Amino acid sequence: MKLLLIEDEKALATSIQTYFQRENFICEWAANYRTAVEKINIYRYDCVLVDLMLPDGDGLEAVRELKRSFPETGIIIISAKNSLDDRITGLNLGSDDYLTKPFHLSELNARVQAVIRRRSFQGSQQIRFGKIQIDPQEHLALVDQQEIVLTRKEYDLLVYLIANKNRVLTKESIAEHLWGDDADLMDNFDFIYTHIKNLRKKLMDKGCPDYLKSIYGVGYKFSEQ
Repeated sequence: MKLLLIEDEKALATSIQTYFQRENFICEWAANYRTAVEKINIYRYDCVLVDLMLPDGDGLEAVRELKRSFPETGIIIISAKNSLDDRITGLNLGSDDYLTKPFHLSELNARVQAVIRRRSFQGSQQIRFGKIQIDPQEHLALVDQQEIVLTRKEYDLLVYLIANKNRVLTKESIAEHLWGDDADLMDNFDFIYTHIKNLRKKLMDKGCPDYLKSIYGVGYKFSEQ
């Protein structure tokens, strides 16, 4: 899963970013409003963590921009401001949650996981698609109750494909989701084919139908049809 952290306090941002990277998230950081808006308008994220007090703008404006660009993205406001008005305004703008500083990172993680489940998987603790079942807490993937041994990137790719089932995904969007900002440094995205091929083989070796459809000249679609 891919997160964007909008937070100007460097020590806190580093702590949050390091924590979520250890939890196998791609976590990008924007230290100010300008950078946040640039990222929001270019990339897609599963969840965005927004501080309200930014040095060059209002975090609530970032929330508005995000809802205009990608209304399906989860949003959690993290702020030292604990006024009822700020909470109500943030929630009315479309944020999913509001967490007051200071907080435990484990609680933030639990709230992020809950938002992603609601947004992408209808609130289910288990992710299911056809014969595939995924346990996000255990990072476990099964086909007909048989465990599939996946690399971290293959697992992340599978979750991303299911979260975007029936949508055509370009190689660029897959690379951005799995590698974050590093995708901008890549000369081409031909290596995505290798990950797709390996994932398809592992699924089909366990008796899974071929849900991965190649869309010539565009990318891939994960579909039962």
